[in-house]
Amino acid sequence: MRIAVTTPTGNVGRHVVAALVRAGVRPRVLLRDPGRLAPGLHEEVDAVRVDQYDADAVAAATRDIDALYWVDPSTASADPLADYARATAAVVRAVTENRIGRVVFQSSVGAEKRHGAGEIDGLAHTETALDATGVHVTHLRCGYFFTNLDLQLDAVRAGRLHVVLPLDQPMAWVAPRDIAEVAVTRLLSDAWSGRCVQAVHGPADLTWREVAEILTAATGRPIDVERITDDAMHAQLRDAGMPDGMADAVLGMSTGLREDFVPEQPRTVRTTTPTTLAAWAYDHLRPLIADGG
Repeated sequence: MRIAVTTPTGNVGRHVVAALVRAGVRPRVLLRDPGRLAPGLHEEVDAVRVDQYDADAVAAATRDIDALYWVDPSTASADPLADYARATAAVVRAVTENRIGRVVFQSSVGAEKRHGAGEIDGLAHTETALDATGVHVTHLRCGYFFTNLDLQLDAVRAGRLHVVLPLDQPMAWVAPRDIAEVAVTRLLSDAWSGRCVQAVHGPADLTWREVAEILTAATGRPIDVERITDDAMHAQLRDAGMPDGMADAVLGMSTGLREDFVPEQPRTVRTTTPTTLAAWAYDHLRPLIADGG
């Protein structure tokens, strides 16, 4: 089976690549800088230098591919939804032109809203565009990544996280490695067809209060969480260097799922994955905090 993987050095993609290699597959990996691949991996993959916004390059890199793991590339521009649209156009052309049989797309809980969820709207656009091609596609509706906490290391070290969601509102939290496991099983399986939506919810829905308690126990440092206003969060994002459009899109991912949002897929044994936030925080976050003093 010929499988292509985008963002192969990302939080999920690197686990997808490693699992495929262990399964005996030599994946074709598409990335801007092949030098970022992990040592020893070059001998196990076919690396192609690709800008995912370049439709010509994506189409050329995915010729003769049976299955594709597609992740819309990250963006930090003033118009992130326009960037998502460009990436979507590239994958649609590749799937159509190369008659790729199966696509597993890394989407997000909230994409079912289609509009009003900030940056997630870009993922919703990719979903609908892939659906229109008629390709066999699985949309992975992923919960909130544990690794999003890596972006808040300074706040974790300071012992106070700032959020705009109600502190007692539960949401799905998931380990990227678990998302990769679900993705790889889909990529290697021919037991599904048509349009599928597969939620990946992690082991439990957690409130931010519960997250703070878990992080405190796992890191050995007291960590609290405070709800702040939307304007205050927007100012923090701008102070971090985000242009207005990007800050709006990032903030919208929270505000769009804050009021009366119910995920399309309820939590079931099929959507529940095993890695707990406590285990991940102890193994991954605790050393990072210790290294930072």
